[in-house]
Amino acid sequence: MNNKMKVLFVSGELIGADLCSRLKQEECDVRLYIEDESRRDCLDGMVEKTADWKKELNWVGKDGLIVFDDVGYGRMQDELRKEGYLVVGGSNDGDKLEKNRGYAQKVFASCGINSLETIDFCGIPSAIKHIRRNKGAWVIKQNGHSSAFTYVGQCEDGSDVIGVLESYRRHVMNKDISVISLQKKVEGLEIGVARYFNGQDWTGPIEINIEHKHLFNNGIGPMTGEMGTLMWFDDNEDNKLFKQTLSKLKPYLQESGFKGNIDINCIVNRNRIYPIEATARFGCPSTQLHAGMFLSPWKDLLLALARGDKHEVQYRKDYGIVVSVSIPPFPYKSISSEYYLKEVDILFKERLTEGELNRLHFEEVSLKRSNGKNNYCIAGSNGFILYVTGSGQTVQEAREAAYSLIDKIVIPKMFYRNDIGMGFIERERWPPKIGQSYKV
Repeated sequence: MNNKMKVLFVSGELIGADLCSRLKQEECDVRLYIEDESRRDCLDGMVEKTADWKKELNWVGKDGLIVFDDVGYGRMQDELRKEGYLVVGGSNDGDKLEKNRGYAQKVFASCGINSLETIDFCGIPSAIKHIRRNKGAWVIKQNGHSSAFTYVGQCEDGSDVIGVLESYRRHVMNKDISVISLQKKVEGLEIGVARYFNGQDWTGPIEINIEHKHLFNNGIGPMTGEMGTLMWFDDNEDNKLFKQTLSKLKPYLQESGFKGNIDINCIVNRNRIYPIEATARFGCPSTQLHAGMFLSPWKDLLLALARGDKHEVQYRKDYGIVVSVSIPPFPYKSISSEYYLKEVDILFKERLTEGELNRLHFEEVSLKRSNGKNNYCIAGSNGFILYVTGSGQTVQEAREAAYSLIDKIVIPKMFYRNDIGMGFIERERWPPKIGQSYKV
């Protein structure tokens, strides 16, 4: 008789790929559905797949666990919970919080959190008109995952932002963008605060994170989903950043029945904390870094979240670093490319220890058998190959752990930032100076 915990894992674009693999390693009986066709071959040979997750509801039953790793499934999660299923990932209101930036700022204000002016526009001309009437540096955001459209203005008259918007209007607006959001640019340290929520209360430690979104070192180049993150945990609920932001969101999360991980990304200077956006789902690559920092099993935490139970998470009281290792066409999605290195083996310069293998977190990777052995190889078509984590009592030790492991990996055309965490070491000590600009 199979007494393994059944897990039905529903993924939009494999944000939780590593989490799915970890549950399999914890001897759960896992079935994975991937909605994004360009990633359907990812994790082949590593977890069991299903082409229709709804047909698996009878299989997982109401004693098993259903995990959603992306926004867009919130309404379905709420409905499944009403039917008695154990579900973790988010909620319908959580989807709205992430996907509608203007709505998020209104929620922040209603909960007593400082809000930042955010305006949604359904048409480019009205956005341009607003900038011309309200000169200043503006930030272009889209209500979705795409980072390709994000632009942080540099010119005080807004002329560079207007130029970008004019290009979008001429070439891509009708195809890829439904709503554009504008935020007033604020100088300071970009830092996030996150925590798991079980529908009624917080579970696990408070997470403090510094994301590195630009493609190149020192904050140069286009914005990406994420090139790497520095993170540490705090069990003190009087933590100022948590207390002034995420903590105040608790009544809203209770009312919405949210169950999962939620992050508020902020700009902080000596004057104020400015929340700029919410991530109401499993983060990437923060979840991968959690896997490198948590010492207790994932299945216990996720089941507790789904049931609404408190759960004590054992974790490393260190600094953690995660680095994204990619190949072209990352950071921009491409459904097909004749030059994409599909099925090319991922090689290692030396045999990795079990501990080192545990610090590799796969996304667009599959497992194939060749020459009498199993080999990891490139899958998908987007270039989000894997993530590498490291931890230590200092940020420098965490960096050394991560980058020494990356040095052992051979993936043709691979690239990554080699400065993750350096800004914190060199200049980003708390608190930041008034008006100081930080590039991570």
